[in-house]
Amino acid sequence: MTMRVLIVYDHVPDDAAPDQADALVQARAISNALETLGHEWMTLGVTLDLEAARDAIARLAPDLVFNLVESLGGSGRLIHALPALLDTMGVPYTGASAEAQFITSHKPLAKTLLAAEGIATPDFMTLDKLRQTLAMDTGERLAAKRWILKSIWEHASIGLDASSVIDTNHVATILRELEARLDRLGGAGFAEEYIDGREFNISLLGRGEEVTPGVWMPQVLPPAEIAFREQSTWGGRPKIVNYDCKWNEHSFEYQHTERIFEFSEDDGPLLERLTQIARACWVIFELRGYARVDFRVDANGEPWMLEVNTNPCLSPDAGFAFALQRADVACSDAIGRIIDDAMSRAGGTHAAARSP
Repeated sequence: MTMRVLIVYDHVPDDAAPDQADALVQARAISNALETLGHEWMTLGVTLDLEAARDAIARLAPDLVFNLVESLGGSGRLIHALPALLDTMGVPYTGASAEAQFITSHKPLAKTLLAAEGIATPDFMTLDKLRQTLAMDTGERLAAKRWILKSIWEHASIGLDASSVIDTNHVATILRELEARLDRLGGAGFAEEYIDGREFNISLLGRGEEVTPGVWMPQVLPPAEIAFREQSTWGGRPKIVNYDCKWNEHSFEYQHTERIFEFSEDDGPLLERLTQIARACWVIFELRGYARVDFRVDANGEPWMLEVNTNPCLSPDAGFAFALQRADVACSDAIGRIIDDAMSRAGGTHAAARSP
């Protein structure tokens, strides 16, 4: 059945940074897949003006919204606002629910829930916890001696660079360094214990296996490792997937990392553990459509879950697309499954609002 699909993404300004401009690349990839599937498609860039977004969506009257929104007004903390709006309008949309996007995008909150479920995730300190710890004892030191300073809300490695990893167990030093970086971290940051080791991504695609009638578990796509090449040349650089590594093709980090899918038999048990944890994350956060789970693995071979990425990037050069290729799943087939998942949760009806 032909559907009217509205592809919604963050408004892209003329002076967009590479991570912002990628929204248009994703939109083109989705529109190509929709044409292959025989669906009609439209696009809409949204801003902080949710009233205008609501009116535009109502006017266009889609059967489904393909949600690519990662921020509003440049703020990742508003990632859940568009799906929340669609919920109030009764318009089906792809990917994670508003609630799942809020919880997983607030990294300390997500880590707290994971730890409660028995899933290992690096220790962390929020600004408030750092300040309270310092106030209780100015000589307080922490067990961990290496920390990475991250944004609470922003994705795409925004704010991450070589100076994000600091070597100290002094609370005052961590607090001072974190406060100094808040602007580049989107205004909200936290300190996470740095795990030195290998980095893995596990991508998940919905409607993989129907375990009981109407209840589906995702297909786990082939695991990927972000390998840090020519390690002797890294010097004092921390081996992290920072902003340059993702977006600046001229940078050292970009040119000295690669995504690999080939592993030795010795890695078999580790990959199985990563797969099990990723499936558990799908259930814990009630994910939908597609997702990606990121890990670090320490020198003892122990996996540490870093974060869950709802609605990960679907650009042709992104990790999810490469994982689909390794699984021999065509992009259009994956998009079809993501759409089927969204419509099945909407009861299979085209419930779009037709008026403001």
